[in-house]
Amino acid sequence: METPLSPLDFARRARRLYADREAVVDGSLRLTYREFFERCDRWSAALQKLGVRPGDRVATIAPNTHAHLEAFYAVPQIGAVIVPVNYRLTAADFAYILKHSGARVVCVHADYLDAVDSIRDQVPGVEHFIAFSGQKEGWSSCEALLADAAPSFAPAEIVETEMIALNYTSGTTANPKGVMVTHRNTAMNIMGHLMHTRITAADRYLWVLPMFHANGWCFVWTITAVGGRHICLPKADPRLIFETIRQEGVTLLCAAPTVLIGIANAPADIRHDAPRGVRVFTAGAPPAAATIERVEGELGWEITHVYGLTEVSPIVTISETRPEHAALSPQARAIVKARQGVEYLGNAEVRVVDDAGNEVAKDGATMGEIIIRGNAVMKGYYNDPEATARAIREGWFHSGDAAVVHPDGYIEIRDRWKDIIISGGENISSVEVEGVLLRHPAVQESAVVGMPHEKWGESPQAFIVLKSGCTATAEEMRLFCREHLAHFKVPHGFEFITELPKTATGKIQKYVLRGGRANITRQ
Repeated sequence: METPLSPLDFARRARRLYADREAVVDGSLRLTYREFFERCDRWSAALQKLGVRPGDRVATIAPNTHAHLEAFYAVPQIGAVIVPVNYRLTAADFAYILKHSGARVVCVHADYLDAVDSIRDQVPGVEHFIAFSGQKEGWSSCEALLADAAPSFAPAEIVETEMIALNYTSGTTANPKGVMVTHRNTAMNIMGHLMHTRITAADRYLWVLPMFHANGWCFVWTITAVGGRHICLPKADPRLIFETIRQEGVTLLCAAPTVLIGIANAPADIRHDAPRGVRVFTAGAPPAAATIERVEGELGWEITHVYGLTEVSPIVTISETRPEHAALSPQARAIVKARQGVEYLGNAEVRVVDDAGNEVAKDGATMGEIIIRGNAVMKGYYNDPEATARAIREGWFHSGDAAVVHPDGYIEIRDRWKDIIISGGENISSVEVEGVLLRHPAVQESAVVGMPHEKWGESPQAFIVLKSGCTATAEEMRLFCREHLAHFKVPHGFEFITELPKTATGKIQKYVLRGGRANITRQ
């Protein structure tokens, strides 16, 4: 006897076991699991009344709110596909994604109603415009629809190989691609989380990571699976993060490395009595060992680095802690924690291979590309068979990440292949140089890119954001790098700027640094 693998099966169990436990905190609103699922069911019934059928796309444009979280249950349990859109994009991006995905319904937070209104004429396929919050002419109210609906709906027959979500990549240099993520993909990712990360019903999870980002790395469903508490936070502001951690007894959160840097550099009056023992999962870009060491040492929090991509649903490796790591110094332990680590159980097979497809030596030096196959890999890119064929070759998804494998089997990303700097025939990892710069006491953030060089072909150029109140010179940075790096890896230039250009998910836009420098505000 088989039942389909789906996050909805975890929700079924949660309904039975955790009905009276507090499920969601969103400002002054507090919902038990019974109340939460009743809202989800009313929302499902309302969508069916609007004509939404299995396979239809329902797009959401919203920050981390209870209404957005409810959509991750209400939409798939009627067989429809959720399309969580990055709310930090432009109106033109909204138009492209809504049109490309074929969304019939779009549900929008009050802050983005005007932006979507401005592109209505570009998305004729959208039949229903629903306001999660706020009021605007021409928009239906989500709360009114829920009030008019009964908490009963016609559940769909779930097929585990069909889409549960259509997640769009950041599209930094071209139009974003729609990643088709299945019920099975997400279910296996959730089980990987639960096997590796000690999440239980006692956890109070703070929504720092955007829910739109690869379905909140599947934590929209993982926390519910164990009866934990979702604590919504609409903005990843360090002051709000620390205040909410104290007020709600937060035990767990996810954050990109850029957010961790903001947490680590928050003013003393914000972090003065932060509770110790908070567990943090970080991914989205290689974190610097210096950031991990600082957060663990100064705040007493526990950082776990996981790795993946939207195309693999999204997590496939974890830098798991081993008993032998306890004997390491804090600095050495942070270096290990900054590695991408080892495979999630049951989720995917991960290899690092050379151009011929052979696995690289486990010497911590020989670089290859990370390739992935297994339960986590996407169904493909929506309506883009050419891009799918380029990404999935001979049964393996090719990540584009350049990495080494250490003797203990831990994978460590050295760069994106496109970001490897080749200077005078030598390969230079921008990630390595950035990690050294972040150890300088005046540096808050750094990015290193290759720039054309008359003699060496290209050479590393560093862009640096200094901590508030700190000063430094290019010569000081050059001498610091020479102490910690081989000389050929030392940047040829250092530029101090006020802010690094980033995608809406916190990844540094290195192409802007290479070619669009007129848009950079210098210090």
